[in-house]
Amino acid sequence: MDAKERIKKDLELFEKNIKEVKSIKVNGEEEKIIKMAKNYRNDAQYYLEKKDYLTSFGCITYAHGLLDAIRLTHDLIIEE
Repeated sequence: MDAKERIKKDLELFEKNIKEVKSIKVNGEEEKIIKMAKNYRNDAQYYLEKKDYLTSFGCITYAHGLLDAIRLTHDLIIEE
């Protein structure tokens, strides 16, 4: 899998996870974190279009980390 394909796959996974987060009640601080995650997702898309794959990958990775923090707090991530 090349960088472009990997980033697209991560963007798709982010969309799946953001839908999951929409189903829970979050507080004001968590809402700020979710907004930041969405902004990083948007940045990832922007840099992907510019073919700056390294920056794009960094952005989507950070977006996932922010979103995973919310998901973990609300028991949406099941540890195996």
